[in-house]
Amino acid sequence: MPIHDWSRVDAGLFHDFHQAWTIELRNALNGGVLPPEYFALAEQIVAGPTPDVVTLARHPAPETPAAPGRGGGIAVAEAAPRARFITTAEPDLYARKANHIVIKHRLGQVVAAVEILSPGNKDSRTALRSFVAKAEELLRRGINLLMVDLFPPSPRDPQGIHKAVWDEIREEPFELPAGKPLTVAAYCAGPPHTAYVEPVAVGDPLPSLPIFLDPDTYVPAPLEETYQATWAKSPAVVKELVESAPEENTA
Repeated sequence: MPIHDWSRVDAGLFHDFHQAWTIELRNALNGGVLPPEYFALAEQIVAGPTPDVVTLARHPAPETPAAPGRGGGIAVAEAAPRARFITTAEPDLYARKANHIVIKHRLGQVVAAVEILSPGNKDSRTALRSFVAKAEELLRRGINLLMVDLFPPSPRDPQGIHKAVWDEIREEPFELPAGKPLTVAAYCAGPPHTAYVEPVAVGDPLPSLPIFLDPDTYVPAPLEETYQATWAKSPAVVKELVESAPEENTA
């Protein structure tokens, strides 16, 4: 199922799809994608930021991952994740050594978060700054992140949401490829912080970028499968509106 152009319809339609997709993704993660010692919950507060889906490790956190094929994650050393752009950044040495307070979820240790952006995340400078700060805080706290942005860049993020987030970690040149204005990005909190960025476009399938469980282990995100499943269950009137929405006149 190709990505639809959600920018051409009312934001409320995407909000409904967003909510349903979040639950579909949670169910898929808990239905066999995650190893048995991990589980996913939707919209759980993790001491500040509120991601769409969080992945937690049951107490105690496993010291070694299970072998692939036995309900475990994929070892980075055996099958490195692929993406069009991959970049790394070492956290500041002294910032890493500074005293900090670790807050754990009552059900387990939060290891990863999934964020599916909505138009409201970028419709003002304040909204964008808030989202970027949330993403940076998750990574700073050692929580891995998967970010999906199905909306084109705004004047506030002219090279997409990855550039806006990564500039808080390490400023470096980055330009979205021509014809690929949407972004799926996976971040390993590390250290070092590592970003796997896949620019996409309306009409493309969603890539299975990694959800990192720790710096050495990940599971492929079932984005395309869950998007398809959510779309299949969407009301016919919503599908008709999305697929028949006229293109905006940008002249």
